[in-house]
Amino acid sequence: MKAEYDFSQSRPNPYIKDLPKQEVTLLLEEDTLHYFSTLSQQIGVPYQQLMTLYLQDCARLQQAVPRQRKGRKTHVHA
Repeated sequence: MKAEYDFSQSRPNPYIKDLPKQEVTLLLEEDTLHYFSTLSQQIGVPYQQLMTLYLQDCARLQQAVPRQRKGRKTHVHA
């Protein structure tokens, strides 16, 4: 690997618009948004992208999400 790469002549991926995506609106608890926002600042990746990567991982692994009972918060500890 090179120590440094020159991206001055690079261009955006012309095929990105062909990827199927759907815009959605999510209502998030403040602590959830704070977690992803803080993590995004630490590693330099937008929090929306982190959330997408996490959800893609869950889908790929077919990871079950704990069901929440009415009036009770469910906390998942990793």
